[in-house]
Amino acid sequence: MGRGKFKGKPTGQRRFSTPEEMIAGTSTRPRTFKREEAQHVEEESEEESGQESGEESDDQSEKRKGTQGLIEIENPNLGKQKNLKAKDVDTGKTTELSRREREELEKQRAHERYMRLQEQGKTEQARKDLERLALIRQQREEAAKKREEEKAAKELKKAEARK
Repeated sequence: MGRGKFKGKPTGQRRFSTPEEMIAGTSTRPRTFKREEAQHVEEESEEESGQESGEESDDQSEKRKGTQGLIEIENPNLGKQKNLKAKDVDTGKTTELSRREREELEKQRAHERYMRLQEQGKTEQARKDLERLALIRQQREEAAKKREEEKAAKELKKAEARK
């Protein structure tokens, strides 16, 4: 049953060419395979014939991009980047912090130190707070004593009035 103009799935089976077909050139798909195979065969023959000149064949086989092959340069910054594997990474090595991160850490440590001193009552603000608390406690104790005395006085009046 038709579904309109476009087909939902690709029709037909996918066909994979065998290595023999690719070498013979009867394969329809990879056109560069012959060139790659020819280069591979040439490299094998060069390796067999030039065993004593191993260094020269390494330089020739190494492909360079752009003008790198034309100009020989000695740039110390232009080195191959080392890709480290996870098992080779040094976990003990610490990176230097940026100025902002370092200042933030110092600020946090100073605040923690101040709060510890505050709890111990060694800072000026803590002393003032403790003096204020002592004064408030004293006032509350005096007020409680006064209330108790007034209560006792009322009870005495009631007791005298009943007699």
